[in-house]
Amino acid sequence: MTGTSASAPPFVIALPLFNDWTAADRLLSMLDDALVPARVAARVLVIDDGSTEEPAGDFGARPFLAIASVTVLRLRRNLGHQRAIAIGLSYIERHIPCEAVILMDADGEDAPADVLRLVERYRAEHESVIVFAERRRRAERLLFRLFYALYRLLHLLLTGRGVRVGNFSVIPRERLEGLVVVAELWNHYAAAVVRSRQPFVMVPTARAERLDGGSSMDFVSLVIHGLSAISVYGDVVFVRLVVFASVLAAAAVLGLGAVIAVRVFTSYAIPGWATISSGLLVLVLVQALMFIASLTFLGLGARQQAPFVPARDYELYVRNVWTPSAQPSPVRAS
Repeated sequence: MTGTSASAPPFVIALPLFNDWTAADRLLSMLDDALVPARVAARVLVIDDGSTEEPAGDFGARPFLAIASVTVLRLRRNLGHQRAIAIGLSYIERHIPCEAVILMDADGEDAPADVLRLVERYRAEHESVIVFAERRRRAERLLFRLFYALYRLLHLLLTGRGVRVGNFSVIPRERLEGLVVVAELWNHYAAAVVRSRQPFVMVPTARAERLDGGSSMDFVSLVIHGLSAISVYGDVVFVRLVVFASVLAAAAVLGLGAVIAVRVFTSYAIPGWATISSGLLVLVLVQALMFIASLTFLGLGARQQAPFVPARDYELYVRNVWTPSAQPSPVRAS
C-alpha cells in the first residue's frame, strides 16, 4: 500500500512502548494540543511491545481534534524497543496510507513541540529526506551520561561513525518503502538508516523529562541496545578488528626480531631477559593469530545465515490490532 488518499491524515505517529500506558495517554493529549494550532492532522499507531500491564479502559478514547484515530498494534512477545520499531514501520508501510511517519518515544522524552519543528524541516527538504532530532542536551543522571559517552567512543572506534541521533524522526513514505527491506532495521533503526545510505538531515533538540514512572531499561538493556547499534556495522567492525590484530601480530614479530638481534649481536643482554621477552611476544603473536582466525570463521558463518527482512517477516510477531473501545482484530496480510 502506497501513498495517501485525500481524506486520510498525511502523518502517522508511531509510538513504541512497553507498559508506559499512563505516559502515552498524557502524550496523546499533548500531541493533540501541539498539532491543532499548526493544522497538522495525524493518525497514531501505538506499538505495544508485549506489555505485561493493560492500559486504562479509557486509553486513547477521548475526542481529539488533530489526531484522527488511535490504533494499538500488539506484539506476541516483548522484543525490545528497536525490533518493535521495525515491526511497527513494516505494518504502517503495508497497511496504512500516509505521506510520512513521525517516530517518537511514548514516554514523553521526545517533546511534542519538537514534532512541528521536524515537520517544518521535512517540508523545507521537499519531503524527500528523513529528518532526525539531534540531541544537544540529555536529561539523564550523571552516571548514565558517563556510560553513554563511553559507548559513543567505543562506537566511533569500532565503526568509524559517531552517535548523534536516536529514534525521534520524520520518515517520508518513499524512504519508508526502502527502509523496511533493510535487514539491519531489525537490530537498530537509526544505524540502519545510516548504513543503508538513506538521505537524512538533523534538527537540534533537547531531551524532555518522562511524563510518568521510570525507564524500564536497566544496565543490561542499555548495553544490548548499544551492541545492537554496533552490530549493524558488523562487516566494518570485522575489518577494523582484523587490521588491529594484524598490526599487533606484526609488532610481535618485529619485537621477536629485535630481541634476537640484541641477544646475538650486542653485549647489552641481561640474564634471562631474552627468554622472558621472547615468551611474552610469542604469546601475543599466538593470541593475535587465534583472534584473526576466530573473527574470520565468525564472519564467514554470519554471511551464510538468512537475514530477517522486516517487510517480509514482521507478521510473525503481531498478535492483533485494536482501537480504543473496540475488540482486537487479527492482522491479515494484504
